[in-house]
Amino acid sequence: MTATEPIFDITSEREELDAMTMAALKRRYHEETGRASSTRNRQYLIRRLLWIAQAAVRGGLCDEALALAATLANDASVRASPARARVLGVVAPNADATRDERLPRPGHAIVRRYKGETLRVTVLTSGFEFKGDRYDSLSAIAQAVTGSHVNGFRFFRLLKVAA
Repeated sequence: MTATEPIFDITSEREELDAMTMAALKRRYHEETGRASSTRNRQYLIRRLLWIAQAAVRGGLCDEALALAATLANDASVRASPARARVLGVVAPNADATRDERLPRPGHAIVRRYKGETLRVTVLTSGFEFKGDRYDSLSAIAQAVTGSHVNGFRFFRLLKVAA
């Protein structure tokens, strides 16, 4: 480090960020980046803010590194969840079954009362319909109704195998 280079005290910056509330951290992130943070992971947000502060003082990635990262990101096959067994070529125990036995046949409805409201979900050949919208899973519908992640079969009380 040369005498003209500004000093970055990561310890005091870390202490300042540790003392902040999550809302304050999110505000600070928005001020620094111009984008809202969607994470709820406090440690990740603190580390990200520390990196941003350090990059402001010492410089971030060079243009070549940023271009390479953008190229790699565009070519990458990003998955939000692990590949299913049939995609990987592994045969699951019930691979010959065409549908989950806990579900009624396509066209039938799953009905449940929740907080005074009657919920009616229509089973489709591929997915489900609820209030005019199509969903890929019962868990997605349960999350839309409750606002939190819930197992769809448990929420709709379909845990036992249909007779």
